Amino acid sequence: MEGVCTNGEEALQFVQKHGGINVVLMDICMPVCDGVEGTRRIKAYDPGIAVIILTTFDDDEYIIEALRNGAGGYLLKNVAPDRIIDGIKTVFLKPSDKTPNAKKSLVEYGLTVSEQQIVEKIADGLSNKEIARQLHLSEGTVKNYITDILSKLELRDRTQIAIFYLER
Repeated sequence: MEGVCTNGEEALQFVQKHGGINVVLMDICMPVCDGVEGTRRIKAYDPGIAVIILTTFDDDEYIIEALRNGAGGYLLKNVAPDRIIDGIKTVFLKPSDKTPNAKKSLVEYGLTVSEQQIVEKIADGLSNKEIARQLHLSEGTVKNYITDILSKLELRDRTQIAIFYLER
């Protein structure tokens, strides 16, 4: 079954009406009910439905929130069609329990306990200043840790750190 909806509320109504939907490609920016809220509603209705967020780089905060709401991943809007197909296969073939041990993954990448704590705080949406305050560190020390984390995980920025953590 396939269909096109103009917002997250219509997408929810579509999956409720038609049943048997396995994967939803959800645009992050839509009127009435955006992709973040649409993802939350669909996952609340049926946790077994895989949701892939379609986005641009400008939507990093929304990506993180959508992943927290149960999205199985995200794709940039300008990717080649074969990447979209690969993304659909990936989320569809993932086990429905998407809560593997993130800490184990971080350890496997060689992150120290302090670095793991900072990754978790970044995924919670905290700023460097807030992380420094909570972990009783200087802001400069937090920045140094983030630089090391980016290097170990081979990522570009703190948003990618949050996404890396939330996807695990």
